[in-house]
Amino acid sequence: MSARDTADEAGAQKLAQACADAMWREDRASQSLGMTIQRIGRGEAVLAMTVRQDMTNGHGICHGGFIFMLADSTFAFACNTYSQRAVAQQCAVTFIKPVRTGESLTAHAVERSRTGRNAIYDVTVRDGQNSVVAEFRGHSRTIAGDLLEPNSDSSS
Repeated sequence: MSARDTADEAGAQKLAQACADAMWREDRASQSLGMTIQRIGRGEAVLAMTVRQDMTNGHGICHGGFIFMLADSTFAFACNTYSQRAVAQQCAVTFIKPVRTGESLTAHAVERSRTGRNAIYDVTVRDGQNSVVAEFRGHSRTIAGDLLEPNSDSSS
C-alpha cells in the first residue's frame, strides 16, 4: 500500500467516524435501547445491544422488532459514512435463532454495492456465542443534505 493510499484510508476513516459521531448525537432511538457503536469504517458499522426484559414478547424471547431495529441502526450508520445523508429505501430481515433476555447482540453491516444514490448493505446479527440470529439486507438512497458542517476539519 502506497503512502497516498494510507493517507486516503486514514481520511476515509476520519470522515466515517465524524459522520457516526454527528448521527449518534441525534439518534435518540438507538440510544434509548442501549445500543453502542463498536466500530465504524467506510461503508461499515458494528453496533451492539443487550436484550432487556422489556424487549421480550409473549414467548419470552426477544421481540423481532428489536433485533430488526439493531440491524437497521447498524445499516444506517454504515450507509451514512460518506457524509451524504442516506435513508432506508427497502429492508428485509430473516430471523434465524431466538434470543433470550440478557443476551448481548452484535450487528455488523457491510456495504455490498454503491452506485449513484443507491446502495445495498448486508447486516449479520450475532449473539454472545457468535451464533447468527438474524440476517438483514438494506437498500439505501441518498437524500439532500450533509451530515457534517461544510468547513468541518473531519470532512476534508
